[in-house]
Amino acid sequence: MDKALRQPQRVVWFEIPALDLDRACSFYEHLFGEPLKREAMGPDVTIAVFPYDGTGVSGCLQHAPGVAPALTGSKVYLNADAGLDTLLGRAVAAGGKVALPPVALPEGMGRFAHIVDTEGNLVGLHEA
Repeated sequence: MDKALRQPQRVVWFEIPALDLDRACSFYEHLFGEPLKREAMGPDVTIAVFPYDGTGVSGCLQHAPGVAPALTGSKVYLNADAGLDTLLGRAVAAGGKVALPPVALPEGMGRFAHIVDTEGNLVGLHEA
Protein backbone atom coordinates (compact mmCIF):
# COMPACT_ATOMS: atom_id res chain seq x y z
CA MET A 1 0.00 0.00 0.00
CA ASP A 2 1.21 3.50 -0.84
CA LYS A 3 2.71 5.19 2.25
CA ALA A 4 0.59 8.32 1.64
CA LEU A 5 -2.59 6.25 1.91
CA ARG A 6 -1.58 4.91 5.33
CA GLN A 7 -1.22 8.32 6.96
CA PRO A 8 -3.72 8.51 9.85
CA GLN A 9 -4.19 12.28 9.51
CA ARG A 10 -3.10 15.06 7.20
CA VAL A 11 -3.67 18.06 9.45
CA VAL A 12 -0.99 18.25 12.13
CA TRP A 13 -1.13 21.83 13.41
CA PHE A 14 -3.18 25.00 13.04
CA GLU A 15 -2.63 28.66 13.82
CA ILE A 16 -5.41 31.17 14.37
CA PRO A 17 -4.28 34.80 14.02
CA ALA A 18 -4.99 37.15 16.93
CA LEU A 19 -4.85 40.92 16.74
CA ASP A 20 -5.07 41.04 20.55
CA LEU A 21 -3.63 37.85 22.09
CA ASP A 22 -5.04 38.53 25.58
CA ARG A 23 -8.55 39.02 24.19
CA ALA A 24 -8.27 35.93 21.97
CA CYS A 25 -6.98 33.79 24.86
CA SER A 26 -9.85 34.95 27.04
CA PHE A 27 -12.35 34.03 24.30
CA TYR A 28 -11.00 30.49 23.69
CA GLU A 29 -10.38 29.79 27.37
CA HIS A 30 -14.01 30.73 28.04
CA LEU A 31 -15.19 28.67 25.06
CA PHE A 32 -13.46 25.44 26.11
CA GLY A 33 -13.04 26.03 29.86
CA GLU A 34 -9.30 25.31 29.75
CA PRO A 35 -6.24 27.56 29.88
CA LEU A 36 -3.99 28.03 26.88
CA LYS A 37 -0.22 27.88 27.32
CA ARG A 38 1.61 31.04 26.22
CA GLU A 39 5.01 30.62 24.64
CA ALA A 40 7.55 32.94 23.04
CA MET A 41 8.62 31.75 19.61
CA GLY A 42 11.56 34.05 19.10
CA PRO A 43 11.84 37.71 20.00
CA ASP A 44 8.80 38.93 18.03
CA VAL A 45 6.30 36.06 18.07
CA THR A 46 4.08 34.99 20.94
CA ILE A 47 1.65 32.09 20.71
CA ALA A 48 -0.92 30.49 23.01
CA VAL A 49 -1.15 26.72 22.55
CA PHE A 50 -4.42 24.80 22.93
CA PRO A 51 -4.17 21.98 25.49
CA TYR A 52 -3.47 18.52 24.12
CA ASP A 53 -2.06 15.24 25.34
CA GLY A 54 0.66 14.86 22.69
CA THR A 55 -1.48 12.77 20.36
CA GLY A 56 -3.63 13.99 17.51
CA VAL A 57 -3.82 17.53 16.19
CA SER A 58 -3.36 20.71 18.15
CA GLY A 59 -2.60 24.30 17.37
CA CYS A 60 -2.35 27.79 18.72
CA LEU A 61 -3.38 31.38 18.63
CA GLN A 62 -0.60 33.47 17.12
CA HIS A 63 -0.24 37.14 17.94
CA ALA A 64 -0.53 38.81 14.55
CA PRO A 65 -0.94 42.57 14.93
CA GLY A 66 -2.15 44.25 11.78
CA VAL A 67 -3.34 41.01 10.11
CA ALA A 68 -6.82 41.25 8.61
CA PRO A 69 -9.42 38.84 10.01
CA ALA A 70 -9.91 35.61 8.09
CA LEU A 71 -13.58 35.51 7.12
CA THR A 72 -12.88 33.82 3.80
CA GLY A 73 -10.40 31.22 2.66
CA SER A 74 -9.19 28.28 4.75
CA LYS A 75 -11.14 27.38 7.86
CA VAL A 76 -10.08 25.36 10.89
CA TYR A 77 -12.64 23.14 12.64
CA LEU A 78 -12.27 22.65 16.38
CA ASN A 79 -13.66 19.70 18.34
CA ALA A 80 -17.07 20.44 19.83
CA ASP A 81 -17.79 16.99 21.29
CA ALA A 82 -18.32 18.69 24.66
CA GLY A 83 -21.62 19.89 23.17
CA LEU A 84 -22.01 22.03 20.08
CA ASP A 85 -24.95 24.02 21.47
CA THR A 86 -23.08 24.63 24.73
CA LEU A 87 -20.00 25.91 22.88
CA LEU A 88 -22.10 28.18 20.66
CA GLY A 89 -23.62 29.73 23.79
CA ARG A 90 -20.18 30.18 25.32
CA ALA A 91 -18.87 31.78 22.11
CA VAL A 92 -21.59 34.42 22.20
CA ALA A 93 -21.13 34.97 25.96
CA ALA A 94 -17.39 35.54 25.38
CA GLY A 95 -17.96 38.18 22.69
CA GLY A 96 -18.09 36.05 19.55
CA LYS A 97 -20.91 35.55 17.05
CA VAL A 98 -22.62 32.55 15.52
CA ALA A 99 -22.08 32.85 11.77
CA LEU A 100 -23.79 29.56 10.84
CA PRO A 101 -26.12 27.73 13.23
CA PRO A 102 -25.75 23.95 13.62
CA VAL A 103 -26.01 21.92 10.43
CA ALA A 104 -26.65 18.17 10.55
CA LEU A 105 -24.28 16.09 8.47
CA PRO A 106 -25.23 12.72 6.95
CA GLU A 107 -26.01 10.00 9.49
CA GLY A 108 -23.07 9.12 11.70
CA MET A 109 -21.06 12.24 10.83
CA GLY A 110 -22.41 14.63 13.49
CA ARG A 111 -23.06 18.36 13.21
CA PHE A 112 -21.07 21.51 12.61
CA ALA A 113 -21.46 25.27 13.01
CA HIS A 114 -19.38 28.38 12.34
CA ILE A 115 -18.49 31.14 14.77
CA VAL A 116 -16.67 34.44 14.38
CA ASP A 117 -14.21 34.87 17.24
CA THR A 118 -13.26 38.14 18.93
CA GLU A 119 -10.46 38.61 16.40
CA GLY A 120 -12.76 38.38 13.36
CA ASN A 121 -11.76 34.83 12.36
CA LEU A 122 -14.36 32.45 10.97
CA VAL A 123 -13.87 29.16 12.86
CA GLY A 124 -15.73 25.88 12.49
CA LEU A 125 -16.91 23.71 15.38
CA HIS A 126 -17.61 20.01 14.77
CA GLU A 127 -19.52 17.66 17.09
CA ALA A 128 -19.28 13.95 16.28
